[in-house]
Amino acid sequence: MRYLLDTNILLNYIRKSPLSQQLEKDYELLSNPNNSVVISVVTKGEIKSLAGRNNWGERKLELLETFLDEFLVASINVDTIVEKYAEIDIFSQTKPDNSTDRFTARNMGKNDIWIAATAAVLNIPLITTDKDFDHLENTHLNLIRITQ
Repeated sequence: MRYLLDTNILLNYIRKSPLSQQLEKDYELLSNPNNSVVISVVTKGEIKSLAGRNNWGERKLELLETFLDEFLVASINVDTIVEKYAEIDIFSQTKPDNSTDRFTARNMGKNDIWIAATAAVLNIPLITTDKDFDHLENTHLNLIRITQ
């Protein structure tokens, strides 16, 4: 199975949190060689930014680089992803005229839109703990939201 990991999931793996252990038990994301785990280049940037802001030492940064090398990294410099980004952003901020549901416009973080667009174009489930993607489930992407 293929999956795209949101930044918060990757961070849980880096921290070896109980959530990462639960994910391994439930999905075998990294332990099953038949699984293919992808991250967006946006996630890679977010993790490196977090490491810099938190002054990770040289050893921890080396471990981070080694860990990141284990993933397929999806570029966002792809026309279909750029188009999907625009579609998701418009969808997220515009309530349909004929909507009878409780949909409300929401302003997603731009990095989250890139990550969602990547998962949507690759047609693989996005694994996240972030509720900001919930309104996209079943319309734009296959979402696996993990509760902490």
